[in-house]
Amino acid sequence: MATAYDLYDEAIALRDAGEKPGAVAKLEAAVALDPEFAIGHGLLAKLYVDLAESDKAIFHAKRVVEIEPDDTFSYTALSIIYQRCGKIPEAEHAKAIAFNKQHGLD
Repeated sequence: MATAYDLYDEAIALRDAGEKPGAVAKLEAAVALDPEFAIGHGLLAKLYVDLAESDKAIFHAKRVVEIEPDDTFSYTALSIIYQRCGKIPEAEHAKAIAFNKQHGLD
């Protein structure tokens, strides 16, 4: 049986071949197999933005933050996803959290 990492690798190959919906399917299977698979959620967020599915993109970006709450980059990525989805106040808030974490202000 394939692991979440195996499915992630397959998703990368599909994405690189321009098959974003196929990559999404592989990644959805990966995070179903391992709900704490942060890298899978992160790539899903990016791909869903590319596919103009903002709600799904935000959901997966927020999952990364839930899984890795102390990771500055997770909040930076969330900010970018919010920005690309047109949610500027939310993007600024996530950016502020990233800044605070980076500078030990949280």
